[in-house]
Amino acid sequence: MTADGTFELREHTADVGVAATGPTLGAAFAAVADGLAAAQSDDVAESGDRFDLTVRAEGREALLFDYLDELVYQRDVRNVLPVDHEATVERDAGDGDEWVLTGTARGVPLGEIHAREVKAVTYSEMRIEETDDGWEIYVVFDV
Repeated sequence: MTADGTFELREHTADVGVAATGPTLGAAFAAVADGLAAAQSDDVAESGDRFDLTVRAEGREALLFDYLDELVYQRDVRNVLPVDHEATVERDAGDGDEWVLTGTARGVPLGEIHAREVKAVTYSEMRIEETDDGWEIYVVFDV
């Protein structure tokens, strides 16, 4: 859930970085996703319908990459900006190496906002760290 997750946009050469924190891994993932949305639009309309997401990957970094890549894909295919993210991240009990994210986002129609394009998620400088206060994540997006 994003209730306690926060993010900060950071300048990064010709790209944009997002630093996020959260008390849980899911909250930190959702906060990074909120940062991705903020990198694409300053103002977000209140319209749009919620949609569900499920992403699976081997490893936390791969899961984060695939989750954010799925949000970019949803933008391109559904013509919406995913916002107001909620996410839960768990290690699959059946396969110790697989991680699963289940979540939701609200898809704001791109025709209702002024949006900038984020081209892709990168592994460049990606960092996921557990701290005494929860989780810290840093991701760079190609703009």
